[in-house]
Formats: sequence, structure tokens, C-alpha cells
Amino acid sequence: MSLMTAPPPTPAAPPSAPSSGPPSGPPGVGHPVVRFVASLGEALDRVARVPVWSMTHAEQRVALVGLARAQSRLKELELRVLLQADRDGIGAESGAVSAPAWFAHATQTTTTGRHGDLHLAVRLDARFTATRDVLAAGVIDVEKARIITAAVESLSSEHDDLPPGTEQRAEAHLIEHAQTFDAPMLRRLAKRLVEVVCPDAADAAEGRQLAKEEAAARANAFFSVHDTGDGTSQGRFRLPTLHAHLLRKALEALTSPRRLGEARVDPRTGTRLPHATVLGHGLMDLVENHLCDLPSVNGSPFTLVVTLGIDALMTGLGVAALDTGHRISAGEARRLACKAGLIPMVLDGASVPLDLGREQRLFDRYQKIAINHRYHGCAAHNCDRPPAWMEYHHEDPWQLGGHTDANKGISLCPAHHHMADHPDTYHMRRLPNGKVSFTRRT
Repeated sequence: MSLMTAPPPTPAAPPSAPSSGPPSGPPGVGHPVVRFVASLGEALDRVARVPVWSMTHAEQRVALVGLARAQSRLKELELRVLLQADRDGIGAESGAVSAPAWFAHATQTTTTGRHGDLHLAVRLDARFTATRDVLAAGVIDVEKARIITAAVESLSSEHDDLPPGTEQRAEAHLIEHAQTFDAPMLRRLAKRLVEVVCPDAADAAEGRQLAKEEAAARANAFFSVHDTGDGTSQGRFRLPTLHAHLLRKALEALTSPRRLGEARVDPRTGTRLPHATVLGHGLMDLVENHLCDLPSVNGSPFTLVVTLGIDALMTGLGVAALDTGHRISAGEARRLACKAGLIPMVLDGASVPLDLGREQRLFDRYQKIAINHRYHGCAAHNCDRPPAWMEYHHEDPWQLGGHTDANKGISLCPAHHHMADHPDTYHMRRLPNGKVSFTRRT
């Protein structure tokens, strides 16, 4: 017998503030957008207190994805209405200086945010109709729309000799990637948009831009700390992204699940500590137990893997990629190469042999570097665990005669490694992008 409860009666709508909401009136009266807004509110009222505990897993998945796409579609409609409202000067009647200012006051949001919405609406209407269309279809969200428009505009401003149609090709390129990657990855790909426009000169152009950013980041770096008087101290810092990645990589290595074990759980409550707290403990460990290992002159105590072409290594022109996913100029890579702790993976140059054959049961250091370079963390397509947490799985089972070959190695976090080691319970399959997915066998 179902325990579903009937939804409560639809609550009465609160009185609307003057000039801050859609005009009232009987259903079917007014513009289609106004009628849609009213019907949407009524539909939300009907499900406001409907219990969700009775939803199946499949229904939850469908609902979550559908709600996320609906938010994108609603945002696109809101942007279109805001743009037209600004053109019509709707704020003048109440003395507001602009439609965003009126909108911010009517919704108790920030004027800065609403002006940002208007700027995006103008760009989508004037130059980026393809981006507007996929936003309206719920294919991408508004954050990705901002990334796409900003990246293409930056491309046009930096290169004044682009051939006709370049903006459209660049926009289409990013829209395609936006359907596969999340916003942070899309932002990184957007920084390399010049490769779509002029691939022959892309590395040199990106290297010059990265060198400029690195110089500015170094000039703006700072660190400050003060005693709060309660037994703790607080601080602020600003570092170049390269050094922030190095710090995070060190803290993640010190706080990996295999290393900390039960220390990742609050002993008083038995609940898992927040990730930020765990990293804070890692910083304490770093300062208390590892600074004594720092070399007194030059060098670095942490291993960094950098991949670059042999030409870039020799000339210092171009770009290099770190194993954390960050990109640096080739000149910065050459500077780091003078210090300990850097392992260059030079393309088209001499390299350390990575396949040690049947005699080696565990992947060695260089094989792990090669595997991490391939996956940049956990190989599971829906996992964001960092490289410092990785364990290494033999895709060609070693116990069945397989070899410890880096080409057959997969970096997996402890949870997904457990799934891979239990093929009777979980099915692992390769995806077209090289990642793997796991499904529970029925």
C-alpha cells in the first residue's frame, strides 16, 4: 500500500509590491510570457510540499537533470525580457536610473549582478545568437554562456587580423566543448581558443600571454597573517596559480585517504571532516613536520611533472602543461627545470622506459607519472579526486598474466579502485574520451 500523501491546498498568493511584479488578472489575459510566469508559479505551488522520499532513483535523476535544464531556459527568458525592459526604460516610472537598478530593487538582489545580466543579454542578442539558442534549449547553463562570450570577445580584442567567420567558428568550438566539460575545464579550454584560429602560432601567442600573466601574478603576490587572540591565527595570501597548485598538491598528498585513514573523521561525532578542514590539517602537518626537509639553498621538496615539446624546452618559447592541469609559459618551465623536484616529460625527446614488463608487480614512479599525465586524477568520468589520491589499477589483470604496462594502467581513487577490483559487482567500461564508467551489475 502506498504511503503517498496528498499535496496540500494551494496557498494564497501574497500581495504583490507596487510595480514589482506581473500585472494581475484572470487566466488567459495578458502577454504569453506573463501567463507563463503565472502558470509556472501555480505549478510550483502544487509541488511545494509534495514529498520526494517516495521517488525512485531513476525519477530523482530525471528530475535533477530536468530542473537544471529548466533553470537555464528560464534564465535565457529572463535575460531577453530584461534586455527589452531596458530598451523600454521601465525604471523611469519609479525614478530608477535603469532597468537593472529597478530589477535589483524589486527582487532584493545586487545592482552589480543585474547589470552583469544585462551586459550578457546584450552580447547574446547582438553577437552570440548560437550561444543564446543553446542556453534557451537548456543545453548549457548561464555560467558557461558567460565563459563563451567573454572568451570570444577576448580573442577578437587580442587579434585584429582574424579572417571572416572566425568568431562564429570559435563560438561553435566552445559550445561543443561546453556540452562535454564542466565550467572550470571550459574556462581552461577557452584560454586556448587561439589554437582554433591560428594553430601554427598558437603556442607562441599563448606563451607570450602566459608570461605576461606570470609576471603580473608574481608582482601581486603577498602573504599576511595575524593573531586573533583566541589561540588561532588568520591569514590571507595571493599566489601565482602555479604556486597555488604546488601548495594544493602538497596538502592533498599529506591528506590523502590512505595516509590519514580515521584522521579524516571527527572523533567526537564520527562524521567526516569538511574537505577544507582536512586541508587545514595538512597545512599544519606541512609546517610542523616537513619544513625541516626543505633544502637550504634553491630546490623544491615537491615533485612537479611538466610536459613540453623539445623545441619549447630549447628556445623557451611556447607553453608547457603541469600534471595539475595548469599551463605555464615555456620560459617558466625552463626556470623550474633548474631546480630539484621537476620531472620534464619532453615530447619527441629521450624519455625513461615506462614498460618494465612482467617482473614488476607494482607500477614504478615513472609509470605512475605517465598514467597521471593521461588522466589528471581519477579516470572515472564523474570523479574529481586529485592525482595525489590516486591508486593504480592494472587494466590487463596482473594476476591473470598481464604485464605492469603504463599503457594498461588506470589511475583511480580508492572508491573507484575498489569497484574495479570487484568486476563481479561492478562493470567497468571504456568511454570514447578515454575515461571509464562503472555500473552496478544486477
